[in-house]
Amino acid sequence: MLIGGWKAVSMVDIPGKVTFTLWLCGCNLRCPFCHNWKLAQGMECFKLEKEELIAEVEENSYLVDYFHVTGGEPLIQWREFQELLREVREYLPVSLNSNLTLVKPLEKIIDLVDHVATDLKAPPTELYGLPENVSLKLWQLFLKGLEIVSENSIPLELRIPVSKGFDIQEIMRWIEEGLEKIDTDFYVVLHPLVGPPITNPRNKEWCNNHCWADREIELIKEKLEERGVKKVIVRKYS
Repeated sequence: MLIGGWKAVSMVDIPGKVTFTLWLCGCNLRCPFCHNWKLAQGMECFKLEKEELIAEVEENSYLVDYFHVTGGEPLIQWREFQELLREVREYLPVSLNSNLTLVKPLEKIIDLVDHVATDLKAPPTELYGLPENVSLKLWQLFLKGLEIVSENSIPLELRIPVSKGFDIQEIMRWIEEGLEKIDTDFYVVLHPLVGPPITNPRNKEWCNNHCWADREIELIKEKLEERGVKKVIVRKYS
């Protein structure tokens, strides 16, 4: 298993929770705003020393609420990932941060997951960083992923990356389509997309045009609350 590293105690990955966070390499998307793009493309990665990781998980388990796996996209390496989760769950519940487009791997490991975080990227034709026809197919897979999470009654953190320069009504149509697929306990986290100097995004030109959304954050928050979403968290620039 190729990883980018881990952090034994993190207080920033799940709101209100302490996590042991592991970053896995590889991703099937090419999001232009991604600041982990080198990890997603398999650069700056190294082989996991599983025994060392498990020992550190056990040592820190009394401090931590979740073993949180992110990336990249963890389900790229689902076979190795599955074996790791079986061992980790002896010490901690598992949180998976996934784009939910790899449906078959998701079905394979879903019974080992206790919490899911995912990004609802709207519009996907822009934020996935792929050709339009591919993005639309992946969007349908993402909706199926939301259904799988709901069918298994897994608590969901629905993260919405907020960009500027796109029609708010169009963005809300995508968001609404995603919300219609959720039938489990969930909350929404609005993430303003950020660029240099705070991050080093994959596509700096794209980020110059679409990052640093302020007005859009407030508009989307207002519309979500009007729809009846009970818990909406706004992440600050960091």
